[in-house]
Amino acid sequence: MHLVVKTFGRAVLSQLHLRMLLLTVLPFVLSLLLWGLALWLGLQPMMDWLGAYFADSSWYQAIRSALDWMGLSSLRSFLVPLIAMWLLLPLMILTALLFVGGVAMPAIATHVSTRWYPGLERRHGGSVVGSLAVSLGSFVVFACLWLLTLPLNAVPPLALLVQPLLWGWLTYRVMAYDALADHASREERRMLMRQHRWPLLAIGVAVGAMGAAPTMLWLGGALFLVLLPLMAGVAIWVYVLVFVFSGLWFQHYLLAALEEMRRDSMQPDRTLPAAT
Repeated sequence: MHLVVKTFGRAVLSQLHLRMLLLTVLPFVLSLLLWGLALWLGLQPMMDWLGAYFADSSWYQAIRSALDWMGLSSLRSFLVPLIAMWLLLPLMILTALLFVGGVAMPAIATHVSTRWYPGLERRHGGSVVGSLAVSLGSFVVFACLWLLTLPLNAVPPLALLVQPLLWGWLTYRVMAYDALADHASREERRMLMRQHRWPLLAIGVAVGAMGAAPTMLWLGGALFLVLLPLMAGVAIWVYVLVFVFSGLWFQHYLLAALEEMRRDSMQPDRTLPAAT
């Protein structure tokens, strides 16, 4: 875990670099334009459809009755917007992830390798197609688990556990591939992913805890509809910032691990007898 802590410090220093701060702008603007247009054109029709769909649902009526029993009948009007927000959230995460992966990760790899690992050979074991396939495949699994665990968000302790784990797994899968795409060969990438599975997952979970913040903002946007555009914009920016930082952390960790693995492979096997 020493390498995890050391590379966290390096990632913080890199994140504070002006170039890395500016790197969040383009993915944020692209995501904001996409979701601003999508919410403007499709949010109300989506809520109308959900309202009609759930009108005769027994569990939906049970929730409304429970709110009435608790004296919270004023919250009944927020149920459909809340459901709509939680259904849209995985798609927001996907767009932020794709924009960061496509726009930011190449610049992150160049920035980190040039400043910290200038002598590390590039063996180009990854590709844009491979990165896209890993991102989309991981997101499909993430989205399914997200929807299956939505009811757990009603129990705060479980929500605080499930959200970081899901985020951790997603960032671990996607960012690790992109971090090694240029420098590691395919065999080196597989070996590093296998040898450093648990530290990488730990980094992902730590970043996942940060990723829970925009989830709470998105929840607030559903409860305060008048602030929905502001909440959505802030949530998108936090997603982008978290993904850029996670990219820096994974990049630092994996390049350091790759450098160490290559250095160890160059060392002679001291268990063998010396030649005479």
